[in-house]
Amino acid sequence: MTDQMTSVAPPDRISPLTRAREILFSSPLVTSASLLLGIIVLAAIFAPWVVPHDPVRLTPSVRLKPPSETYWLGTDAYGRDLFSRIITGGQISLVVGVAAAIFAVAFGLLFGLLAGYIRWIDAVLMRMVDGLMAIPSILLAIAIVSLWGASLWTVLVAITIPEVPRVVRLVRSIVLSAREEPYVEAAIAAGSPTWLIMRRHLVPNTIAPLIIQGTYICASAILTEAILSFLGAGISPETPSWGNIMAEGRIYFQINPGIVLWPGLVVSVAILSINLLGDAVRDALDPRMAKRGIDR
Repeated sequence: MTDQMTSVAPPDRISPLTRAREILFSSPLVTSASLLLGIIVLAAIFAPWVVPHDPVRLTPSVRLKPPSETYWLGTDAYGRDLFSRIITGGQISLVVGVAAAIFAVAFGLLFGLLAGYIRWIDAVLMRMVDGLMAIPSILLAIAIVSLWGASLWTVLVAITIPEVPRVVRLVRSIVLSAREEPYVEAAIAAGSPTWLIMRRHLVPNTIAPLIIQGTYICASAILTEAILSFLGAGISPETPSWGNIMAEGRIYFQINPGIVLWPGLVVSVAILSINLLGDAVRDALDPRMAKRGIDR
């Protein structure tokens, strides 16, 4: 009996690097999406060293020029290089997407833990969440920007607030299921403080779903920022962002369609790549999806 027990080796623990490699190379589509998203992110990070022209410099003598060796994607109505503005605009759009995902996940995790574990807070907090979710997110964002004025922080707050209730409901459902587990009941019976039970036993159950939800929030935030800027309710027009570039170019679409098409293509590629990565992460972290893959 002892020999049988000692012969069973413990399962190998997969390192985060190995898991990330498996996700990135899970399919050719995911690999391509990761490569495209990496190029967009790196171009935005190193924009000051990549762009060939000043993205805010006005040159009326070359306004609405077609693509050429000097201006790779042409120029806009003010003579600004479109390629330089798209690369620089990625900084604002990606910062808004990542920051909105981080803030929404952080606040949603906090409120979701409280709502799922403390019953009297649940009754009050979830009614507030239901009220926020009853308002269309884009209308709520426009109202917040109209009240506080157009700025980067205002747009970030306007995008984050509608996303928090969705994270709260996700975390609450996980906590409601996890708190009935024997190990949580044992911790309560042992007199463990509430904050320790949440940190040690409840938060680990929410990490995988929150990572997946965060990718979707990031993609949604990039799209919402572009919509707000396109409607004139986003970041100030002089600041280059993908939405502002399309908003300024819609009047001249028939003269130079690239002013709208090129930033729109970059937005579409970025959002699609993030969503594909989110699906790949979900498949890798969900045991049921992994089991289906093995059965196939």
